[in-house]
Amino acid sequence: MSEEKTHGSGAATVDVPSENTVEVTFLPEGKTVTFEHGKLPYKYHGKEESLLDVALNFGIRLDHACGGNCACTTCHVWVKEGADLISEMEDDEADKLDMAADLKLNSRLGCQTVIKKPGKLVVEIPAWNRNYISEEH
Repeated sequence: MSEEKTHGSGAATVDVPSENTVEVTFLPEGKTVTFEHGKLPYKYHGKEESLLDVALNFGIRLDHACGGNCACTTCHVWVKEGADLISEMEDDEADKLDMAADLKLNSRLGCQTVIKKPGKLVVEIPAWNRNYISEEH
């Protein structure tokens, strides 16, 4: 949805978030991405519209050694804000997270954490989990 604003004699188009907009900020980079809830193309890793799916859609590096199948903990993130917007943790994810390093109450696996409704989320990728050197590069 766009809104036109006029400045002097010219007009400029400014994006105005709709009530169906999801905004996710990935820390520590501070990169914020926005998209319309339910309209994100699926990247076939993790569950549809999961934090991993969002990261892959916007070129944000979030390791996922098992392909997003809840078989490892490489996509471990901390949900700092917006926990009310995401799916409840299922038993498989909880069992896998028990093996994660630096486990916190707000720990989740990016591949299993599905955004259920629009709003603002802030997630942090732990420093030890930010593996910028990979076989892909």
